[in-house]
Amino acid sequence: MQGQEMTEAGPVYLGVDVSKARLDFCRLDGVCHGVANDRAGIAVLVRRARRAGRGHLVMEPTGRLHHDLWPALDRAGVAVTPVNPARARSFARADGLLAKTDEIDAAALARFGAATAPAPVPWPGGKIIEIRELEAAHRALVTERGKLKTRLGEASLALIRRQLRDRIAQATRQIAALEAELDARIKALPELARRRNILVSIPGLGATTARAIIAGLGEIGTASHKPLAALTGVAPMNWDSGKMRGKRRINGGRAALRATLDMAALAASRCNPDLRTFYQRLISAGKPPKLALTAVMRKLIILANTLIREDRQWTPSRP
Repeated sequence: MQGQEMTEAGPVYLGVDVSKARLDFCRLDGVCHGVANDRAGIAVLVRRARRAGRGHLVMEPTGRLHHDLWPALDRAGVAVTPVNPARARSFARADGLLAKTDEIDAAALARFGAATAPAPVPWPGGKIIEIRELEAAHRALVTERGKLKTRLGEASLALIRRQLRDRIAQATRQIAALEAELDARIKALPELARRRNILVSIPGLGATTARAIIAGLGEIGTASHKPLAALTGVAPMNWDSGKMRGKRRINGGRAALRATLDMAALAASRCNPDLRTFYQRLISAGKPPKLALTAVMRKLIILANTLIREDRQWTPSRP
């Protein structure tokens, strides 16, 4: 138009609700379609996304149900952003979408994309997905074994105690098998093997935490410190209103990874010379132990990010 500068068209956002049998997808104008969640249906969705121009698909990750769709879109050059389901649902409620159907969810995801312009996320690859699945299974088994040990400590009947000991022994064998499989798969991928060697060189950060970071924080080594801390859930957030200045607190992030880092921070506050000094300085300044440990968690993930980015292992600071 005369008098106006021509600009490149922005992304065309499509929301997709993923279920076992169907893929329901909607455009911003509210036009929705549904296809089967199989090879033929995915091909139809990919063609329509490409016809949209700069198509950008927004979806909720749903177990393994999106694992065929995502790589197909990636191969076709269609941008994809997986969105945390809780965040997507909060947006839908804020947008006045109180009812819930597959089409409503897909429409809400399209509107979420247009409102927030989320960054595209490339398909991480089948091998990384399998490592994440193994790490999640390992984490669940470790939690289950902890509960069984608690029950063993409370049980008095010999039969129950014997059964609990058997289940603990079985869980321990399965945990060892998962760890061996995880280590073998990480070792087989040179980039992940390099990350693991760097991570375990940090005092206080052991093999379990290294596996959790590799599986759950693919951005490490490439993201800047503040976004990475936010992704991990260890970035302090302001809690202010008017003249009131509340205590800053951590919020959001990847809860499972943060729980693993919490244990690593406890170990690092004792055996890592730099982080032990940092922790003790905070305690001496009157900071609560929980807050001091959270600060150590943030220092730990920033340290890991720096070392991986610079491709070097940990060395103690000069006195």
